[in-house]
Amino acid sequence: MVTLCPLTFPEGQSPGPPGYSGSVYGSPSFAGPDGNPVDTADSASVSNYQLVPGQTEDADLGLYLDLNEVQNPQPIRGSNGGTDPGPRNMIYEKLNPDLYAPVGTDSGDQAGFARQQNINQLPVATEMAGVDMRLSPHAYRELHWHQANEWSYIFNGSVRVGAIDESCQTIYDDLNAGDVWFFPSGKPHSIQALDEGVEFLLVFDSGSFSEDNTFLASELFLRTPKAVLAKDLKTDVSSFNNIPQNQLYIFPGTPAPANLSAQKITGPAGSITTNPYTYHFSQQEPYTVDGGSVKVLDPTTFPIAANFSVALVTIQPGAMHEIHWHTDSDEWNFFIAGNAPLTAFSAPDAARTFDYAEGDVGYIPFPDAHYIENTGDIDVVYLEVLQGPKFTDISVAQWLGLTPPQVVKDTLNLPDDVIANLPKYKNYLLPGNTNLTTTNFTGEGPAGTTYAYTGPVQPKP
Repeated sequence: MVTLCPLTFPEGQSPGPPGYSGSVYGSPSFAGPDGNPVDTADSASVSNYQLVPGQTEDADLGLYLDLNEVQNPQPIRGSNGGTDPGPRNMIYEKLNPDLYAPVGTDSGDQAGFARQQNINQLPVATEMAGVDMRLSPHAYRELHWHQANEWSYIFNGSVRVGAIDESCQTIYDDLNAGDVWFFPSGKPHSIQALDEGVEFLLVFDSGSFSEDNTFLASELFLRTPKAVLAKDLKTDVSSFNNIPQNQLYIFPGTPAPANLSAQKITGPAGSITTNPYTYHFSQQEPYTVDGGSVKVLDPTTFPIAANFSVALVTIQPGAMHEIHWHTDSDEWNFFIAGNAPLTAFSAPDAARTFDYAEGDVGYIPFPDAHYIENTGDIDVVYLEVLQGPKFTDISVAQWLGLTPPQVVKDTLNLPDDVIANLPKYKNYLLPGNTNLTTTNFTGEGPAGTTYAYTGPVQPKP
């Protein structure tokens, strides 16, 4: 990216394309509790929808649901599930009603839902896995911990999270749509939706991660003798007569107090203030260029997430994310909005184009070159997640612009005017034309003339 390249620019010349503004990075001060009120305007609840025949019946009946009968289907069966504000792909939902609204004897949660992707669904994704989770207002993801690290981005709504570390320090924070949390492996944590509910993305640093293998507080108590629990908690065994007899996973809860301070529990070690587990990414202004915008969050500004480096990218209609590859990581991506073809090149001679829509997951092995175009009429918004200490990539255009012109000429036999116009900065995003039959992009958007090579280009022998 532009601000990640260690370049020294001549006086009066810009590190980015004409018209760029901002920085890909936000402030380290966005990490940790900020005391700002919860944004109740962004709701994860859906009010404008209809249920199809059979959807209000007992989930265990397993009645067929014809979701084609309604415009805005919802993953509800009886008392299981909840509304789905998106990101989502309604075409697949209508084709797979029993996956979207599971039969009660298969699975189902009373206060939300979870959809998982790991190597079972996408075998190439060996390094990362993801979960899209929705909690109804006041619902919990029960107290738990993981073997893998957990990075999360909130799609909509608001949530209260809490955790404790090995030093017995605690952190509690209220987060809004666009914010991020990170829970290191082994650290127990709590997640509760606030008044408007919440939907969020979870990304784990293991392709084989499964929600089914989460360490749950309810299961721990069920698998421990009551006499041992009584000894451990200094009580009588009768205190455990009413513990849950099955895992809770996602379940309804009582409303959290509006004031976060009422639930900020601390012990002698105090609160986690160094390297906190939350980052108010929604407050970060994006780096903008002609064609879209980028926001980066990596350990530079969120150090607790030691190996998670993420970009939130917005591509305007007709524009593209330039041809590039990453230098030290596979890429796991999630499409939040829009439709886009992604083309990947793998050595020595393979290339394939995949079409993505809202709610889809993609995976690009290191170091395959790739690009993304917006062929729709709304912005494409997606997350690029890398496993590395810093978000890095190589731009093909910038690489050629920083290569002696004669070398480029001898290798690719490009016209002299094309070589002269190669940029020495990173465009990252490029404007295009919403006319998808356009083939001549000369003069489209900012060119690299600021860094144009003025010397002669030696002809190829």
